[in-house]
Amino acid sequence: MTINKTQNGNALTITLEGRLDTVTAPELEQDLKQSLKGIENLTFDFSKVEYISSAGLRVLLFAQKVMHGQGRMKITHANEIVMEVFEVTGFADVLTIE
Repeated sequence: MTINKTQNGNALTITLEGRLDTVTAPELEQDLKQSLKGIENLTFDFSKVEYISSAGLRVLLFAQKVMHGQGRMKITHANEIVMEVFEVTGFADVLTIE
């Protein structure tokens, strides 16, 4: 998985590419722990995410909890496979997905 970050003031966009699974989720979580300080608007661009596992969902839940205390988080451009995972797990009701 590739993680690309673009910060504009207190807004951070994270563009992920590849699979967000048990192998790659710890890397993203570690990155988020360092990147979210002072961020009020967090956007995950999922246009190049092929797959998400429960480990990936856990990292998104972690980010959502952090951002709930300091701002907003949204996910954009999720494909049908990823959207199906969000819907089946109930994450579509918890996360802001555009």
